[in-house]
Amino acid sequence: MSAFSFAVVAGWRIVEGYQIRFDGKYAHGSFRQMEGNIRFDPGHPEDSRFEVSVDVASIDTGIELKNKHAKSDKWFYAEKYPRIHFASTSVSRTDTGFVVRGELELKGIKKAIAIPFAFRSTGDQHVFYGRFKVNRGDFGIGKVSGGESDSTAVEVSVPVLALE
Repeated sequence: MSAFSFAVVAGWRIVEGYQIRFDGKYAHGSFRQMEGNIRFDPGHPEDSRFEVSVDVASIDTGIELKNKHAKSDKWFYAEKYPRIHFASTSVSRTDTGFVVRGELELKGIKKAIAIPFAFRSTGDQHVFYGRFKVNRGDFGIGKVSGGESDSTAVEVSVPVLALE
């Protein structure tokens, strides 16, 4: 009997308690609303599929004026582009977990991205956790300097329940 056992589950439902945090030179905070469809089997990651959307208007920097600015056409342009969308093209195992590759759409611009992640499963609790960077300049967000300050670190923690 293995110390680690995973149930083969085709689908997962995102539940309350998820966190999407970002930290960049000009802003840090979180997004409060996310939804998506997740198919993931840690034993067969190649059969997995992630499709997730984040509501741009749910941005929370902790400063109302900065939230308003982030939703404006100079940054996310929430009125015209209300969602940040990610759709996977492949999922594979790595030495330390998994990596999902796919297309990130932000402000109407689509770019390929790779997101390393871990899947932690303890009893009835299952969580996806990942950390990655997004170059906001690739998506026409804010003033671009061509340096490290153009990148924003993103950290996600997504608890899920198995679909029955």
